[in-house]
Amino acid sequence: MSHADTQANWGLPDPDSQQAFYADVPSKRFFAWLIDIILITLLTLLTLPLTLFIGLFFLPLLFATLSFMYRVIALTNRSATPGMRLMAIEFRTARGERMDLGSAFMHTLCYFVSMAVFPLQLISIVLMLTTARAQGLTDHLMGTAAINRAAEERRF
Repeated sequence: MSHADTQANWGLPDPDSQQAFYADVPSKRFFAWLIDIILITLLTLLTLPLTLFIGLFFLPLLFATLSFMYRVIALTNRSATPGMRLMAIEFRTARGERMDLGSAFMHTLCYFVSMAVFPLQLISIVLMLTTARAQGLTDHLMGTAAINRAAEERRF
């Protein structure tokens, strides 16, 4: 067992002996995030006519609400957002399991807090770029990690 394996993340792949799980994850997460922002923007624009364009008066709130729902639903169903699926990564809990509704909700809530507070956002980025499992601040708090799906398929 390596220094990276602790009781807090005993179910996640070891970054020293199973490096393929974490290869290029920070850049994949960035591109997945961009894809998701584009999809959420399109979803928001498609929703506007359904509000009879009243949604224009509270567009940031509409975008945030749809973004929150998009992330929670996607993480609950597949442990990955559509952008993450396109980039072939997914989240795993500290036990190595896919996310359930509770963990997806908490991960999304923590993500929103870190996005709203700029220093937390910077800390998260630095952690993703410097830690063995490429975990952001939310991941460290929850014990989650994004891993490559292709590496997972080879594991089992």
